[in-house]
Order: sequence, then C-alpha cells, then structure tokens
Amino acid sequence: MSKLVPPHGSNELKPLALDGNGLNAELATAQNLAKISVTSREEGDIIMLGIGGFTPLDGFMGKADWLGVVDNMTMENGLFWPIPITLSTDDEAVQAGDEVALVSSKSGEILATMAVSEKYSIDKSHECQSVYKTTETEHPGVAMVMAQGKYNLAGSIKVLSGGGFSEKYGDLYMTPMQTRAYFEDKGWATIAAFQTRNPMHRSHEYLAKIAVEICDGVMIHSVLGGLKAGDIPAGVRSEAIATLLENYFVDNTILQSGYPLDMRYAGPREALLHALFRQNYGCSHLIVGRDHAGVDDYYGPFDAHNIFDEIPADALVTKALKIDWTFWCHRCGGMASMKTCPHSGDDRVLLSGTKVRKMLTDGEDLPAEFSRPEVAKVLQAYYAGIKDEDKVEIKMSGHSAK
Repeated sequence: MSKLVPPHGSNELKPLALDGNGLNAELATAQNLAKISVTSREEGDIIMLGIGGFTPLDGFMGKADWLGVVDNMTMENGLFWPIPITLSTDDEAVQAGDEVALVSSKSGEILATMAVSEKYSIDKSHECQSVYKTTETEHPGVAMVMAQGKYNLAGSIKVLSGGGFSEKYGDLYMTPMQTRAYFEDKGWATIAAFQTRNPMHRSHEYLAKIAVEICDGVMIHSVLGGLKAGDIPAGVRSEAIATLLENYFVDNTILQSGYPLDMRYAGPREALLHALFRQNYGCSHLIVGRDHAGVDDYYGPFDAHNIFDEIPADALVTKALKIDWTFWCHRCGGMASMKTCPHSGDDRVLLSGTKVRKMLTDGEDLPAEFSRPEVAKVLQAYYAGIKDEDKVEIKMSGHSAK
C-alpha cells in the first residue's frame, strides 16, 4: 500500500487525457465540432485536467460550483477548492447540450472536446474581490478575469493534447503519475513541494534545505506555463536550479520538475491551490514562504501562512510548511530568518526581485551572500543575450512578483 498522501478528494488520480484508439477517434470527431478558442490560462487548466493534476474534477465548473468556490472555497458537493476553474467565451451560438472542440489561441491545436452542460454569466468584479482581494486591473490576475468572455461554459472534457510540454521540456516535465512513481521508487513518504517561478537564490536554497532536514525529499516544482513580462524563461530557470542542485545539495534528496499552469498571482488563495494540486502530485507538504504567489503589495507578507489556519482541518491532506522571511545576516555569519536572527536590517542582505532583475540587466554582479556564483553566471549569460529593447522592457516591468 502506498505511503504517499492520497489524491485530493479521491482514492486515485483522475487524468482526463485520452490515448490510443480512443484519442484517434475523438480527434476525428473534434474536426467537425464548433471550435471555442481558449486563453493561455485556460489551456494550462486543460492540460492540468488531462494529467490528473486537478483530480477529482472532470471539467470546467458550473455556476453553483463557481459561486461556492468564490464565496466559501467549497464546491456544491462539499469538496474544498480555493480558486474557480472556469472556461469563458463570447460565442452566442453555443448552448447547453452542445459538444464543442477547445482550441489553443496560441497554436490553433485542438486541445480537448467538451460536453457543454451549462452556459452562464458571472459577476467578474465579485470573483476578483473574493479571490484576489482587489478589482484593480493593474493586478495581473484581475486583468485575466476581466478579459474573460461574456459567458462561462461548464461541462466535462476529454483532453486530446499534452500542450507540447513534454516535447519542449523533456524529463523536467512530469505528470502526477510520474512524480508519484518516482517517490515510490525512492521510498519517500514525506515530500515537501517548493513552488517557484524564479531562479533559486540563497534564501530559496535555505528554505529547501530546511525541508530536506524534516522530510524524505523535496520537489522543486517550477511554473512552465505563462508568466508576465520580465520573468525569467523556464529553460533558463531550470538550468540555474540544476546548477545549484549539482553544487550545493546532497544527491537523491531533490527532484526538479515542472507543471503546466499559468500563474494567477492570487496570493493566499493560490497558495491553497498550490497545496491542493501538490497533493495530487504526491507531496505531503508545501513550503510557504514570504508573500507566496503574491505580486506588488496586494497581500501581506504572511497572508498565505494565515489562510491555512482559516480553512477546515480536513480540507487538505497536504499541509503548509510555514517558514519566515529568510536572508543572509553578516553578524550571524550565515543564512537566518526573522525568527532566528536578532539583528537589524543593516546587517541583512535583502534584495527585491525588481532590484535583482535590474542588477542582472545592467550586468552587475549579485552579492555572493544573495546568490551562489554558479547560479549568477547562468543568469548573467541569459541577460547578456537579451536585446537592448527587451532589457528596457524588463527594467520597466510594472509588477514586482515575489
């Protein structure tokens, strides 16, 4: 019997992707269906549904589920879910009872077929205020919701594509079934997931090593879906992390992998979603640091810690591993946190993401107390290859993601 945490709300993973003859038959059917174009965020959700990352969902949420999740983080059947998983359209013709093909707006590829069970309108401002705690369109998550179509479509889906993630990222891209098999093979029972959309600097390394001390292993789990302007591409990020692991971690304690979602930048609510789908990947814990999944100053630095204390104890099996703000302290002579370091800010090396990007863009060296030199070299090589006009865009990027 497996020692791993069970999938969310289920005894087994529920991937919605077809294969073999079933896939070929559904692809042929899809050619003759009405086409609905999906956004990058929706495409990531489809791929996640396909690989079982959103177990036990069977498709996109209807209005009752949408409202329950927005208001109470609970679906109509009582299942805990922190952020609505929805699909939108401006198509006036499609109706409940129709079968449609869902097509990538980026590649034109047919991603899935959908049996439409419901077509409904939502109060977008209400969703944004409840989920993102703001209706300001400067917030990238709010901008995504406000740009959605006039209607939401609900219904079960059959996933026909992996979105090219496996082909693009190779072994870095792993499904929940693959990570669970990896953990089982290693004999790991307790695994902490480390969520990242950035390269790992000394503070991130410290967080992962704290988790290694108390768990069997750590999965460094990178965003492979859409980010925002100025963020470092997944390939560069992966190389920088691999360099760090090779030089500063014990073998067979870390798994580096990636997942296909776009960031929503929903702060505390997204931290809950991160824990939920890491449960499906087999992780018993989620490392939650300062301002997890935040952007600018929309959330307090430890709102993502506190929200785990506000949900029912049985909402998630995967638990938060809460760690305070970490940094290098000159007087301590090493890495420390607000809980362990009694010294002043003058003794601490604290750099914002915006400051780091500016230093790299300007070709400056990062302090050794902030970033391992091997990691800095990977990032410096990337920034050196960026065209001048792109460097200006990075410097002027409007959001500071944590």
